[in-house]
Amino acid sequence: MLYAALAWNEFNKGSRPLVEGTQYIVNEDAPSHKVGEPSSLLKSDIARHYIFFGRKRRKLLNMDILIFHEAFPSLMMVKILGGASEVGSFAVQVQEGDIRLLVDNGLTPSKPPKYPLKPPQIDLAFLSHAHIDHSGMIPWLSMKYGTDVIATEPTITVGSILLEDTVKVSASEGYPVPYEKRDVKAMRRHFQMSTFDDHIEIGGVEIDLHPAGHIPGATMFNIKGEKDVLVTADINTQDTRLVYKAEPQKCDVLVMESTYSGRNHPPREETEKEFKDKIHEVIDRGGVAIVPAFAVGRSQEIMMILADSGFDVWLDGMGKAVAREFLPLEKYLNSQSDLRSAMNKTNMIRHRDDRKLALKAEVIITTSGMLDGGPVHEYLRHLKDDKNSAVLLTGFQVENTNGRQLVETGTIQLNGQETKIECEVGFFDFSAHADHDELIKFAKACNPEKVVLAHGDEREALRDDLKDFEVILPTEGDEIEC
Repeated sequence: MLYAALAWNEFNKGSRPLVEGTQYIVNEDAPSHKVGEPSSLLKSDIARHYIFFGRKRRKLLNMDILIFHEAFPSLMMVKILGGASEVGSFAVQVQEGDIRLLVDNGLTPSKPPKYPLKPPQIDLAFLSHAHIDHSGMIPWLSMKYGTDVIATEPTITVGSILLEDTVKVSASEGYPVPYEKRDVKAMRRHFQMSTFDDHIEIGGVEIDLHPAGHIPGATMFNIKGEKDVLVTADINTQDTRLVYKAEPQKCDVLVMESTYSGRNHPPREETEKEFKDKIHEVIDRGGVAIVPAFAVGRSQEIMMILADSGFDVWLDGMGKAVAREFLPLEKYLNSQSDLRSAMNKTNMIRHRDDRKLALKAEVIITTSGMLDGGPVHEYLRHLKDDKNSAVLLTGFQVENTNGRQLVETGTIQLNGQETKIECEVGFFDFSAHADHDELIKFAKACNPEKVVLAHGDEREALRDDLKDFEVILPTEGDEIEC
């Protein structure tokens, strides 16, 4: 620890952050000591006090003696703890003075799971949305430090469902996460529910919340201190049937996802038409369309796309519970009435026997989106040899998942064995992430001094198209001065 001078009255306004070995005189009448050579008084057990260095705030303590226990940097710093050079395990620490904030603390649900670097004691955390690659280590954070977490209502309710499922699935796969179901339940006591356009202050740092357009409740955080830092987490800059898009926010430093760096999505209307045309084709030849979909966001979106198609559609897996949680939260939805209508027109699997009926239907929307578990396995066991049926993937398939294996080899791991799938395999890009051109447009509209590209493994393409800005491609653990 660094120590500073005894000082009466007030802190010298011209002083910079304390440097070990430097002598500080606060005013003419104040005695001083060299930092690093504390008097016995400074060594005594005295409560911690801080001075906030920054353009907006200098907190003077109402004391006869000011005691500096540590020297903190005056500039804001951003540290990418996880998900810098890859998609997953996203965690971003933002610090100004002695105030430490954390945006997300995820894990990658691979085998074994990948984790971000462990954060230090955090003053306040923010959770952008429910997906496990952003939320997966929040229970550990609240268990370890008792840190409060700011999040929207959909993120809290749906995130808790996903986290409890993560505990169960990871244990069954032999790679248990470092917390238990009871820790997930205890975590909820640390959530502080917030909403879009809320304004939060802590220690002179201000935080504004804005819609991210990714899934219901997904949030961007604009952290304002010495500089304005916008952390996007996952964003979508196009309206979907489920949620409204993210809007650019002026900032000095933009910490932006880059999942689709170098890749663009086809027009959404075109994708929806091709998807429905393919289902018609499968039905006409006597097959069943199995549609693996992520439980959060994608299952509900696919239901809404097919609501007026006339198909006999069934929904299985966790997507049912998630849809029920989303439905009452009108302010987070593009159209509550459209979601309700889609749910009313979709047959819900309520009992295992219902799956026999679904196998005789036309379309089955089911988890998991990457075929790594869930009811989709049961349907594939029955239909794997049916060349008239099809598996229609609706999301990106991460490496080392069953979905990626199916695309590349035509096989999946089923009941512990590599199994050939004779069904047709198709892919339809219903991504909830902004694509390359959309990210470029978003970044330019934010007009930052610096762009920090994270959450992507091919960031160079975005960097090359953002030549008007200082672009930083950090690795995990890198600190960036704002």
